[in-house]
Amino acid sequence: MLFLVAALMLLGVVLGTVAHAPLTFTAVAAVVIAAWLGIFALRERHSRRHTSAH
Repeated sequence: MLFLVAALMLLGVVLGTVAHAPLTFTAVAAVVIAAWLGIFALRERHSRRHTSAH
């Protein structure tokens, strides 16, 4: 999943939209998105474990 975020960020830099934003903003945005995806994955894993146990 983190590989996907890194690949999309690199693609954005190469293709243009993110290239116009400062590098610090791009890095912060990538960290926020990665954290959000990580939290989502943990919540999904947690809910599926509890659902399958019942």
